[in-house]
Amino acid sequence: MKSENTSILIVYTGGTIGMKQNPETGALAPFNFEQIEQEVPELRKFGYTLNTISFSPVIDSSDINPSFWVKLAQIISENYDKYDGFVILHGTDTMSFTASALSFMLEGLTKPVVLTGSQLPIGMLRTDGKENLISAIEIAAAYRNGQALVPEVSVFFENRLYRGNRTTKHNSEHFNAFRSNNYPPLAEAGISIKFNYPFIHYPTQEQSLFVHTMLDNSIAVLKLFPGITENVVSAVLNTQGVKGIILETYGSGNAPMQDWFLERIEEAIGNNIVVFNVTQCKAGGVDMDKYENGLRLKKIGVVSGSDITFEAAVAKLMFLLGKGLNGKTLADELTKSIAGEITLK
Repeated sequence: MKSENTSILIVYTGGTIGMKQNPETGALAPFNFEQIEQEVPELRKFGYTLNTISFSPVIDSSDINPSFWVKLAQIISENYDKYDGFVILHGTDTMSFTASALSFMLEGLTKPVVLTGSQLPIGMLRTDGKENLISAIEIAAAYRNGQALVPEVSVFFENRLYRGNRTTKHNSEHFNAFRSNNYPPLAEAGISIKFNYPFIHYPTQEQSLFVHTMLDNSIAVLKLFPGITENVVSAVLNTQGVKGIILETYGSGNAPMQDWFLERIEEAIGNNIVVFNVTQCKAGGVDMDKYENGLRLKKIGVVSGSDITFEAAVAKLMFLLGKGLNGKTLADELTKSIAGEITLK
């Protein structure tokens, strides 16, 4: 731990974790996070300074959009020098999208930004919220020799800490709601918290935080399925204003090889639209050199997403488009790792 003077900022954006049940009506409503230590008295044992900021109104995670990410990044920027770490309480449905976006937007991050939430409200008897919140705060406050133990954007859920842009929500009913199929946990919480140091990103030199606030959501998603028609493919690829397409393919990046399909994809690329190949599989990644189908996509200019998650692909494409990149330059940048979101071979 850093010291008894450690200060953590808790940002409540919305979500199940911040709800409290009215004992008379049974209805759920957000509680006052300024009284967080009354709701979770165990936090007093840390001895940290815990301050809170609550979004007003709170945001259902289904309503998250890029302007929300910008607001969240600006809150971290404005408070960056005042706190040792940040805990963001967020609805689970789009938490992986937000974690991915922040990992790209917070360039030069040297302090922990831990996202967490819960499947049950924090006031309920069997809630997972208290344990998630307590452990997230402990991780955000973890320092050694003046350096944060996890100086990156992460997601803590059900005893495991993951790199945020490697996560995906895989379960809507159980407490272990998230997985990171292509990257090991950064830490595991048992009797003590064990950090997986070789897999945590540490800055190699002094860095200052730079917050990117320009995001461009001029993207579309084309998810393949057996029997997809030319009309459907054309409708997505020809959507007015679209600059980038996430092509959700089968297996290691395979797609139909009918002439019409390849022609429509090639036309889109010829119109300066970047097509980003992301597998529908939850584990593994795209390898367009593996099969003939993938090779033909590669030949016409489709960009490999490697082992990126769908959530990180969405955020990365918006981030790079927001920097004004397009065409070949955008395609080249998509293949590079910005914040550890892909495994470079």
